[in-house]
Amino acid sequence: MARLGPGTADAAGLIAGYLLDAALGDPRRFHPVAGFGTAAGALERRLYAPTRRSGAAFTAIAVGVPAAAGLAASVATRRLPIARAVLVAAATWTVLGGRTLRRESRIMAKHLDRDDLDAARGRLNHLCGRDPSQLDAPELARATVESVAENTSDAVVAPLFWGGVLGLPGLLAYRAANTLDAMVGHRSDRYARFGTPSARLDDALNLVPSRLTGLLTIASAPIAGGSPRETLRVWRRDRNDHPSPNAGQCESAMAGALGVRLGGRNVYFGRSETRPFLGDGPKPKAVHLRRAARVSGLVGFGAAVIAAGAALIRGRR
Repeated sequence: MARLGPGTADAAGLIAGYLLDAALGDPRRFHPVAGFGTAAGALERRLYAPTRRSGAAFTAIAVGVPAAAGLAASVATRRLPIARAVLVAAATWTVLGGRTLRRESRIMAKHLDRDDLDAARGRLNHLCGRDPSQLDAPELARATVESVAENTSDAVVAPLFWGGVLGLPGLLAYRAANTLDAMVGHRSDRYARFGTPSARLDDALNLVPSRLTGLLTIASAPIAGGSPRETLRVWRRDRNDHPSPNAGQCESAMAGALGVRLGGRNVYFGRSETRPFLGDGPKPKAVHLRRAARVSGLVGFGAAVIAAGAALIRGRR
């Protein structure tokens, strides 16, 4: 392997990291992303002010430091392909969340099959930040399908995409930006201005991956009993109706693949939003959660292959 170039080492690391996530899921203890969140929280306490300028400084430091560390590691290992592949594999494993996402969808399906709404409501916060207290079974299922669709892009396709395009710096910078968006990018009085730079950076980094997720979902529709042609029709019709520039790409494709209708009123803690309907058909049920998990898995596999191919092309250039 000593003769292999950096691109080949990156490709091997991406595939190995993807397989580690598929086999093991998230690290149970000492998760690096959790450690980053703790450090970012400490940085926020030092830099916070209700202005976009402070938010931009926070975002630049919190994303720039991991990106710089990844770049330094890439430079240091450009002639050490085994070390480089191991580093990329470890980083890929820690930033992906595909197995965990699929497991949560199947656990929710089991609770709904048993009509155990208390357990299902208690589990929803593993997937999203909605207030589950008043949700019935169809709404719990809808929230799960929407979260699986969006997080397939955020936690699987996007990190693989940026790992393929930019290598280790891309993996670390993307996960840092996405974590910041979850921390400060949501709407609230505290983060109305401070969180805007993080939210906008996350939107920009997900523009291409979310659309790639939509296309891969279209191709994966048969694994859920859907039709690529019908999924494409729903995706083209509904993808831009969502208020998010990216979530609609994923959710509309998943709605088409499953033959269900997503969207409606979402209640969060302290606020509510009404989303346009995406797709045609009934509201999701437990069976659709298992199908969504299968689609998510196949989409992730396709993204891993594409990322490895991008790394090989980058290495040749």
